Amino acid sequence: MAFPSPKALGAAFPREFLFGVATAAYQIEGALAEDGRGESVWDRFLRQPGLVVDGSDGAVAADHYHRWRGDLGIMTELGLGAYRFSISWSRVQPTGRGAVNEAGLAFYDRLVDGLLERNIEPVATLFHSDMPAALMDLGGWCARETSARFGDFAEHVARRIGDRVGSWFTIAEPYTLMRHSYVLGEHAPGLRLSTGAALPVMHHLLLGHGLAVRAIRSHSRARIGLTNHSSPCRPVSQAAEDVAANTIFDTLRNHTVTDAILLGRYPKELEALPDADWSAVREADFEIIKTPVDWLGLTYFHPIAVSSPKSAAPHGSEPFDITVTGGEPETTMGWPIVPAGLGEVLSALSERYGDRLPPLVITENGCSMPDQLSGEGRVDDPQRIRFLANHLKVLAEAIQSGIRIDGYFIWSFLDHFEWELGYTKRWGIVYVDFDTQQRTLKSSALWYRELIESWRSAQL
Repeated sequence: MAFPSPKALGAAFPREFLFGVATAAYQIEGALAEDGRGESVWDRFLRQPGLVVDGSDGAVAADHYHRWRGDLGIMTELGLGAYRFSISWSRVQPTGRGAVNEAGLAFYDRLVDGLLERNIEPVATLFHSDMPAALMDLGGWCARETSARFGDFAEHVARRIGDRVGSWFTIAEPYTLMRHSYVLGEHAPGLRLSTGAALPVMHHLLLGHGLAVRAIRSHSRARIGLTNHSSPCRPVSQAAEDVAANTIFDTLRNHTVTDAILLGRYPKELEALPDADWSAVREADFEIIKTPVDWLGLTYFHPIAVSSPKSAAPHGSEPFDITVTGGEPETTMGWPIVPAGLGEVLSALSERYGDRLPPLVITENGCSMPDQLSGEGRVDDPQRIRFLANHLKVLAEAIQSGIRIDGYFIWSFLDHFEWELGYTKRWGIVYVDFDTQQRTLKSSALWYRELIESWRSAQL
């Protein structure tokens, strides 16, 4: 695919488009034991040895909790229109129930004001993988009560900052969270259920989403949605067992969340899921889950190939095997770079939901690369520039075809704590020296600034 120039690319996007960056609280904030923050599932999970490849944790991360003013200064320097951040439930409500921790909520109050002072739109995500450990003691997302507690959390946050935050996402990637945290055990809280047995987790996340939408609306005339992680999925062969496995994974990955919130039902294809536990579903739940949303967030990184399981996993977790697919080149995650896959996902959503599909926004798209700080204090990352340019080109073409897309958020703004991979992968357009916390703009950040400048100039 040709490498479009930032000037040509910027001119291809509409006037009201949001160009931003994204982060998640646990991955950048640090300050885990400060200002009354409660223990989170990640704090507890990472105390177990051997779960993170470099033995690290998020105790300091990018120290954004203390350095947020400087980070907002960098956003201003880049000309960003929006910043998508997540809110630590443990920082706001240390046990996930009861009284609000004023100091924790005040941090996000200051952050929002700082963004608005710099003409950067705050885009708040209420939940990105990080819940109070005290709620996990009561069942976590396996328990229906957690949905109600999440609705209360949304109420507290919206009451405080809803007058100034006009853009929200409730939950980041419900199926991804269910899979990595409750089935594979790779992420906190580290449960290892079968996919069928973990369905209550998905249902309670979506129920919590609906309750949160209603809570936010009571305090804010905002646009609200959630995010879903989507990928083109293909069977590795046309053998019946591979096709069947692909149907189940494709449904879970791409359709379950969106069918629930847009159509008010789960896909019939899930009836083939072994040991499916539907006991959490109550008749009236979908009236809450399908509370109208204003936009839909989309994460895209790569396509996936699916086969029937070649052997039972140690915990009998999933009725499929998956591999990322698409060929070279690869990121340092070992993921192929396939910009056309983003176009496939966008077209598939448009075809499946038609007029029911709300405006879309790309809430996460980016790549980890072998970034190194040179002796001259530079970080050149031409592979990331090519990645971003070619994905944005696909996005511009989708807009021209008639699909409404309201924004694009690079994952990620800063190098950060990458969950079980610790600090071994660098995703940011801003380089972080984790010893000194010095920030350095990578060449991709400067490229993004040029693109945004070109976009703004085209609107004059």
